[in-house]
Amino acid sequence: MPLRRRDVMTTLAAGAVFGLARQVEARAQPAGRVRNVVLAHGLFADGSCWSEVIARLQAAGLNATAVQNPLTTLAEAADSIRRVLDRQDGPTVLVGHSFAGVLISETGLHPKVASLVYVAARAPDAGEDYAALAELFPTPPAGAGIVFDADEGRLTETAFLRDFAGDLPAERARVLYAVQQPFRRSLTAERTTAAAWKARPSFYAVSTEDRTIDPDLQRFMAGRMKARTIEVQASHLSPISRPKQIAALVLEATRVA
Repeated sequence: MPLRRRDVMTTLAAGAVFGLARQVEARAQPAGRVRNVVLAHGLFADGSCWSEVIARLQAAGLNATAVQNPLTTLAEAADSIRRVLDRQDGPTVLVGHSFAGVLISETGLHPKVASLVYVAARAPDAGEDYAALAELFPTPPAGAGIVFDADEGRLTETAFLRDFAGDLPAERARVLYAVQQPFRRSLTAERTTAAAWKARPSFYAVSTEDRTIDPDLQRFMAGRMKARTIEVQASHLSPISRPKQIAALVLEATRVA
């Protein structure tokens, strides 16, 4: 049965209550923590979008690895994550930004995954039509800036600077624009076969100034998964513009896994 806007607003309100419950639960957990973190990037990016977060995780004594996912098919992108997870030497926190929320939902049942962190990320249910869900919320402007060369999509420079990385200095955003990885057109229409957030402790960082995924859609998905949720005053590219807050959430996820 399709979701109605009234159902969405009810879930958003419930999510605030569940988020508070998660905070209480997190504080009650033992002090031991997971030592491995695997980070997956989404569309219009590559693994370098995690560089600022990785530096902070390494300073905290964690083993952090960024996946270079191919953004071709769901199966190939998921396999790129599973191969990195296979190499970890113990329990791991799996982190996804943007479209990579789809990928960590698909791969997060891997036996080494202890918890999940979604950063301004898609978080579909298994088999859910994400596009239909997104239509219940205002259309963010970034989508109008996607251009295709045959089957490969990317953001224009104007849309990247304004709608993807809007809170970064222009010179920094242009460097990131230069390394964005094109995605295959059909990738965004594929549906997951799993929703790992139903079986793993989950965390979510909402970007309140996001022009790529509507902030209320992020809040809805975080509430639905009963995630421990924070709100970050940031563009969609919060791993670069607010790395301290994103790293702190990942560190919290290592302690409750």
